Amino acid sequence: MNATTPKSRRPSVAGRDPTAAAIAGKGWWRAHRWLLWRRAVQFGVLALFLIGPVTTWMTRQGWLSRPWWPVKGNLSSSLTLDQLPLTDPYQLLQSLAAGHTPLGSAFIGAAIVLAFYLLCGGRVYCSWVCPLNPVTDAASWLRRKLRLRAGGHAPPKPLRMWLLAATLAASAVTGTLAWEWVNPVSVLHRALVFGAGAGWALVLGIFVYDLLVAPRGWCGHVCPVGAFYGLLGRRALLRVNAAGRERCDNCMDCYAVCPEPQVIRPALKAAGQDHPVILDRDCTTCGRCVDVCPQQVFHMSHRFRHRS
Repeated sequence: MNATTPKSRRPSVAGRDPTAAAIAGKGWWRAHRWLLWRRAVQFGVLALFLIGPVTTWMTRQGWLSRPWWPVKGNLSSSLTLDQLPLTDPYQLLQSLAAGHTPLGSAFIGAAIVLAFYLLCGGRVYCSWVCPLNPVTDAASWLRRKLRLRAGGHAPPKPLRMWLLAATLAASAVTGTLAWEWVNPVSVLHRALVFGAGAGWALVLGIFVYDLLVAPRGWCGHVCPVGAFYGLLGRRALLRVNAAGRERCDNCMDCYAVCPEPQVIRPALKAAGQDHPVILDRDCTTCGRCVDVCPQQVFHMSHRFRHRS
């Protein structure tokens, strides 16, 4: 099979590897390039947080003279090289709702994070930074391998917006950072550092939920963090562009791998818009559609490049 195999000669979407045609037509690297870059960023970020605890343990064992903490904290609040504060704006909102007055550095850190995601796209956090993304991606991959059909068990899309509002309300009522008690990202960080069994159980629960109950259910329908960052992505500069849409042969490989497949159609099929830029705030800019398209329909671009 090659990149120009007609649709009629291809196996059904449920019965084939959505990367196969891209590998045949572009090679393995170009069929996985953006995926590999994302994994490098995700594990690189995790490594920065883990260096401190690991070198502290090594110091206690006498293997190092002193520990090194390039980054202290977690994705909710951190300090890089003892100079650069970074604060999750969502956590800052919870803190303010709870009636706490954060330090000035927290506002500076939140402003830096806000500026970055307003420029690059809020849900870039979900696909490039969040450590749960490899977990939900693995569930999606295994679902395709096992040929499990999507059921009608996904909760309504607005649920995550309601949960976002509910967590802020809960913070106001309890005077605590309500979401941080159950935030799977924070729980996963603690599990990696301390080996907490309950943390791994929560991560496993999300994997099983996405695999057996609702495809991409956690990120696309439940997670209030994704809902918050989606709000930041409305006017983001970085976008995926379906500039080669006239070459589309309707193989559906891009839909098979996209975590938010509903964002593709307006740009690809000119459904409700004339230009080929994906502007939907739910697009995670993961680049998988760029990777798997054997016709090279998609590429990374910006929101102002509206030419096909």
